[in-house]
Amino acid sequence: MLPQTKRYKTQTGSLKTALTIGATLAACLVLVLLTINMQRITDWWRLRGYQPPSSVQQLADQDTMTDYTRHMFYLNRPQLLPSVSSFRKHCPENETTIVLGCYHPGQNGIFVYQVNDPALQGVSQVTAAHEVLHAIYARLSKNDRNQLNSLLNNYYKNGLQDERVKSEIKLYQQTEPKDVLDEMSCTFGTEVADLPAPLENYYRKYFSDRSKIVAYEQQYEAAFTARQSKIKQYDQQLAAIKQQIDSLQSTLTSEKSQLNDAQNQLKAMLASGQTEEYNATVPAYNNRVNQYNDGVADLKQRISQYNQLVQTRNEVASELTTLDKALDTRLSPRN
Repeated sequence: MLPQTKRYKTQTGSLKTALTIGATLAACLVLVLLTINMQRITDWWRLRGYQPPSSVQQLADQDTMTDYTRHMFYLNRPQLLPSVSSFRKHCPENETTIVLGCYHPGQNGIFVYQVNDPALQGVSQVTAAHEVLHAIYARLSKNDRNQLNSLLNNYYKNGLQDERVKSEIKLYQQTEPKDVLDEMSCTFGTEVADLPAPLENYYRKYFSDRSKIVAYEQQYEAAFTARQSKIKQYDQQLAAIKQQIDSLQSTLTSEKSQLNDAQNQLKAMLASGQTEEYNATVPAYNNRVNQYNDGVADLKQRISQYNQLVQTRNEVASELTTLDKALDTRLSPRN
């Protein structure tokens, strides 16, 4: 009987263990369902009666946000703010850094600086997409976030070729070292045209046509790069013309000195009565004077060309400064 009793106790223990595991799994499932339902209820409560402004709806349309992304966007009651002072009230961090948008953790707001310069069409669209990706990243499950982080890291280390984007990530590594992967998820999704298939599949859940967002980014970046390229070309041309001017001025200065000496010799010939020698020397002297005058005219033309090019170059530089100021949301210093 004792062996039977032992076996009975062992079986009872196994049954209890199985019941305990089953109960635990059931409890976990209930907890997950409760969490999901609570999230839905919380979202519903936050969005009750909310009607997004037409400008916000337009941003969502332009960024081709999917239903889930639009839900996350509206959940944060996004605001487009046209003045630096009003924008910085909501995005006060990094006051000496140019910031174009911010997301408040816990789905507590998305704020976008409204850039009205026509040459910078696309800034607000890219900023809105960037910030809503922060909101999406914040709600990823631990497992999904780990998988995404692995994809982001792998692409950054092995696939990223764009030097400008690399510079952005390096800046985030300095200013926001704890949030670099979060920033990668937003930057790659809005600024890199060609991504590995797994990352493209990730972003496809949130934007039906991500290429439109990247096109906005390329459009307003081109406003800067095109002008920077022109200024560089003008500076190279100016340097070449300046070298020509300096060389010509040096030659003319030397020639003028020689002509002065020749003129003094001619005067001396006349004074000493060397009329025949004087008359024989005059044609060559006059030819040199004509060449000198042609050189002076050439110098004036080159100087005029240089000055006109300086004016054109400075006009483009002024346009670039205007664009820079249009994006400058720093509270201090604003130089």
